[in-house]
Amino acid sequence: MRAILVGLGAAGFSWYKRLRDQGLLAAVVEVDPAMKEKMNDDPFPFYTSLEEALDKEQVDFLVNVTSPMIHTQVNHAAFDRKLAVLCEKPISFDYEESIEVVTRAARENIPFMIAENYRRFPFIRKMKRLLDDGVIGSLSTMDVQFHRFHQVQRKYTVSVLDDIGVHHFDMLRYFSGREGISVFARLFNPIGGWKEEGAVLNTYAILELEGGIIATYNASIAARGTETSWWGNWRIEGTEGAMELTNKEIRIFRDGETHLTEDLSGIDETDILTEFVASLHQGREAETSGIDYLKTQALVHYAKLASEKGTPITIKVPII
Repeated sequence: MRAILVGLGAAGFSWYKRLRDQGLLAAVVEVDPAMKEKMNDDPFPFYTSLEEALDKEQVDFLVNVTSPMIHTQVNHAAFDRKLAVLCEKPISFDYEESIEVVTRAARENIPFMIAENYRRFPFIRKMKRLLDDGVIGSLSTMDVQFHRFHQVQRKYTVSVLDDIGVHHFDMLRYFSGREGISVFARLFNPIGGWKEEGAVLNTYAILELEGGIIATYNASIAARGTETSWWGNWRIEGTEGAMELTNKEIRIFRDGETHLTEDLSGIDETDILTEFVASLHQGREAETSGIDYLKTQALVHYAKLASEKGTPITIKVPII
């Protein structure tokens, strides 16, 4: 299989190396011609026009690593050619626009996957297996703590939920196997946080998931104390025990004993690109397809609405 990579910024260059090293790269599209220097003497065609690349290159899929504001334009250009798309998150910052993009892909039977990578870490997949095996019984509550000082320049306004929290909300769905029912949230900037118009640096949220599972979420990208890992610190309570994740360490509390889980053998360690290519070969829906990702984006969308209204909001899971 061969792919066109669109976008050669910081994230795009990481994708460039992955596609190149796996023998999947056919061509690169980047509107800034100066970015071509990153390719050194690599022989891949370089275009500043997506339409020109699509006209000249025969490929199987497109990897969209453009700025979020350009995602929809690039996705539709690929869909016009019936090309499968692997797109960096978000589909769009506009929830309704995201629904429209996913609806089109589904209607036209075009494979569309979002690069939701946190659930693919081997220790995360180990936790999922343990939870599914009932090691701590049935899930009761889930608590996520995420604290970092993460002030970086972007081409868009920073939001802790859009930038990082969407990963954690996806993990809530992944670990529990349940969808959101309702959410109450407060999005704000703390005293002493940096000034950036429209930025949202902190989030507190309480979510109810199917089956009566309650999840609490406390996140900040303006925290000056001890930092958590990017995937956060987790405490999951069950009817027969509890499980905690700190950094990459999984601890199980049951029957008055504590066990550190270190054996990750037998865990599926495939990355996003491997999963996407496998789904194309096998003719199946990818694990974090656009349809699935919309259910995660719904949690973010309704958390924002709940904060604006100051009341709990019922989550309407999109049906495509």
